Amino acid sequence: MEFLLHPDGVWAKLANMVLAVALFVAVVALILFLLQRPRRLPGWAQGLGLLAPALLGIGFGLVYPALVTIHNSFKDRQGQTYIGWDNYRQILSGEQFLIVLRNTALWVVGVPLLATGLGLAYAALVDRARFEKLAKTLFFLPMAISMVGASIIWKFVYDNKIGLLSQVYLQLTHLFGSEAQYAPQWLLNSPWNNFFLIIIMVWIQAGFAMTVLSAAIKAIPDDIIEAARLDGLGGVRLFWHITVPLIRPSLVVVLTTVAMASLKAFDVVRTTTGGNYDTSVVANEFYTQSFTNQNRGLGAALAVLLFVIVVPVIVYNVRQLKQAEDVR
Repeated sequence: MEFLLHPDGVWAKLANMVLAVALFVAVVALILFLLQRPRRLPGWAQGLGLLAPALLGIGFGLVYPALVTIHNSFKDRQGQTYIGWDNYRQILSGEQFLIVLRNTALWVVGVPLLATGLGLAYAALVDRARFEKLAKTLFFLPMAISMVGASIIWKFVYDNKIGLLSQVYLQLTHLFGSEAQYAPQWLLNSPWNNFFLIIIMVWIQAGFAMTVLSAAIKAIPDDIIEAARLDGLGGVRLFWHITVPLIRPSLVVVLTTVAMASLKAFDVVRTTTGGNYDTSVVANEFYTQSFTNQNRGLGAALAVLLFVIVVPVIVYNVRQLKQAEDVR
């Protein structure tokens, strides 16, 4: 039993994984075998059998780990002694964690607004343009790059010696008589380094926003657009008074989806600054406390806090989608 619960070594973990997959396949095969005999099973049993694999997966993969994490958040760094709300008090009162919460708020507000705004503007500008497909493909390309890959690219851009941003900065300063040899350390100076990291996430997510909103714009009936133009609307007024209200459900989906992605922004921070120089966010701090500092209790509390922050965003998204369906 110890081998199954706490495998030690690569081969033990691999064997444990193979055993888990085989067990899952066996359970599903048994359920399907029993469901092929409807005369022996009542209707409710067949329904329960079909739902059982999904319910078991949710229970052991989501519910059980969530309950264990909540329980561990009230314990000390070794995860043994119960200390009550001390971990949460430390998060909400410690200077280091207040900076983490501030940075997280900047990401949750800044990234969705900037990415959605850029995506919407670009989708509206290239709609029905001559090279629309090519323009959209180029704008969407950053989505095909992993978070780590994009972070490495931008880390070179922000390099104060050879980076593109630094070269542009030096050329502009030379025009005004400055003889500076190096640009500022873009990723080291707080709090501005957070905005430079946010730009990386916006660069990645703007393509997603453009794709969804472009599809929503194309779904607007032509007769509505023609009627608005006959009433004298055009250009910016047509965009704000007709296009934006009609694609509001898609805007809500994009904003909330990008906001949730921003809350889980671990790769960008970890790859560029490692959370140093006052750039850490909740997701990165959870990793640091859990695995680097070996503080199980505080890491669990940060995970619970991240979950608590995500829940209102999901609830708002579901309500907006339900309202959109009721309108239809």
